[in-house]
Amino acid sequence: MPASRSRFAVIFFTVLIDLIGFGIVMPILPFYAKHFGAGGLAYGAVLGIYSFMQFVATALLGKLSDRIGRRPVLLTTMLFNALGYALFAFAGSYWVLFLSRVVSGFAGGNISVAQAYMADITTPAERSRGMGIVGAAFGIGFSAGPALGGLADHFLGHRWPGLVGVVLSLANFVSAYFILPESLKQELRVKRPLFSLGHILEAFARPRLRPLMVVWALTPLGFAGYTAALPYRVIDALGWKQLQLTFLFIIIGVTAAAVQGYFFGKIVRRTGERALVIAGAFGMAVAIAIVPLLTSSLELYGWTFVLAAANSLFSPAATGLVSVYADPNEQGTVLGAAQAVSALGRTVGPPLIGTMYDVSHVTSFLLAGFFMAVAGLAAFRLAPVAHHAPLPPTLNDV
Repeated sequence: MPASRSRFAVIFFTVLIDLIGFGIVMPILPFYAKHFGAGGLAYGAVLGIYSFMQFVATALLGKLSDRIGRRPVLLTTMLFNALGYALFAFAGSYWVLFLSRVVSGFAGGNISVAQAYMADITTPAERSRGMGIVGAAFGIGFSAGPALGGLADHFLGHRWPGLVGVVLSLANFVSAYFILPESLKQELRVKRPLFSLGHILEAFARPRLRPLMVVWALTPLGFAGYTAALPYRVIDALGWKQLQLTFLFIIIGVTAAAVQGYFFGKIVRRTGERALVIAGAFGMAVAIAIVPLLTSSLELYGWTFVLAAANSLFSPAATGLVSVYADPNEQGTVLGAAQAVSALGRTVGPPLIGTMYDVSHVTSFLLAGFFMAVAGLAAFRLAPVAHHAPLPPTLNDV
């Protein structure tokens, strides 16, 4: 099936909306949670449930689309996206806010279906270009989401980030309804178990992959826990409002785009992925653990740049190592296991570190940094590998 530009554009927009949706609420979510009386644990639960629902949906929706086709799954999740944003915009209590993240997290699992659709409509020669388009949507959405949400809240009002999300999701639905035909032919549809953790257990059972799986589990746990504690810290210690938090997310997005889009390829050719995984993990550990010692916004912005640069070296390097340690016929399975483990880390990290923040502000950041440092130590156990041509960099969130 020849891939038309319009279908490429709709899939690009679908992934873009998912990533904007993750980021658009981040500058204002902690203020919502505080307004409803949520402490560190409750706010961490709001963050963690999004990742957990995305973990469930990613495993479920991809296989469901193998059974019934890509189009109905994509269209349904676009409407779920709109519902999640609407609940967020009009949330009048903590539990409605929590429900909005449940719905949005499940809808965000449609990225796996969008990738499958792209694979369906591209020839082998076009496939790298098609997946590059999906990767570009990741990068733009990750950078644009927090900026769009924070600025909409500051200039238009608290409900507008959610309302913007509703409009974007409905526009996505309308364009997909009229432009996207079904991509999976009837004779190619198969029934597989809709939910299985076997590939994760198998990856941990293999000595060569085990250290890499530990790294993929602990780093997201520490980073996601940091994102739960940081907003409350800057509100309590520095008196930040939504706009200052927006600037912090913009720094992260711009740094990630620059490092992964330009510098990573030059550095990895000299060092190899293993060295960058180790350096990135320890760099993030220091940048997180030092937060309680910072006394000004300028200092925090500076260390946020260090954190974002370390993370931007770590993420594509960790992804690249999957291609090194996995056999050619199991790349997708092992990467799926790593991404699933990463999602579970992002699920556990926010409520765990958020609970610790309620007990001790300083200890919460030290604990998040400790998980990063342990991941760095685990990375030393990765088998040395010869340098090879790196994969194209991506903006995977750890």
